[in-house]
Amino acid sequence: MKILDPVTLRGAHVTLEPLSLDHHDELVQAASDGELWNLWYTSVPRPDDMCKEIRRRLTLQSEGSMLAFTTRLNDPDTGLPGRIIGMTTYCGIDLGLPRVEIGYTWNAASTHGSGANAESKRLLLGYAFETLGCEVVVFCTHWMNFQSRMAITRLGAKQDGVLRAHSRMPDGSLRDTVVFSILKAEWPQVRNELDRRIAAHSRGLTPLAPDQIRPLPGRIPLGSRENLCVSCRRNDKASENKLLLKTRHRMAAG
Repeated sequence: MKILDPVTLRGAHVTLEPLSLDHHDELVQAASDGELWNLWYTSVPRPDDMCKEIRRRLTLQSEGSMLAFTTRLNDPDTGLPGRIIGMTTYCGIDLGLPRVEIGYTWNAASTHGSGANAESKRLLLGYAFETLGCEVVVFCTHWMNFQSRMAITRLGAKQDGVLRAHSRMPDGSLRDTVVFSILKAEWPQVRNELDRRIAAHSRGLTPLAPDQIRPLPGRIPLGSRENLCVSCRRNDKASENKLLLKTRHRMAAG
């Protein structure tokens, strides 16, 4: 059975390096940033369980079903890997097709919205499609994890379906699993959008999702407001009303 070799993936802002037991203490600190284990619909390990979780991932890696990474933020001054902020993996690996799933991902709460997750996914997707030659990359998440579902959708992944009562959570509750995927043919457009988002974060901006991008009110015909946000519609309507009143006044004066 062919097994993926550990690899380091480095971007401008984050580095994904092979998971090691030496990362234990820093991973505990990262998970404690926001006490992520308190989110019942996630599988973030508690501090007392971190060593067990690292060993579990490394065991699956030795069996060929997982490739485990530790996520580090790069130092902004040197560009070198800095503090540890979380974990991620390739899992559900099928090198015969080939296909992989990206999962078991978590990052410290203080890094949410920073662009770290977007670049991590850019690195993982790029390696999967461009180096491993994957036909498809899969993402799975809990039905109740709305933040994760939104993040996966923003990557450009399509929802394939929902597996009802798919597995049992540590608290005994049943998990409905939402399955998403990105096909090889979709990777170029997904890559372009991820690159745009990462570049925006690099400039200190908060990037908009594609469905949030709207044309300026002054650049569209009056009456074509269906593509505008609510506040823009109100402003556009007010401008139209002012123009109408001015026209009536001119007509009355004439």
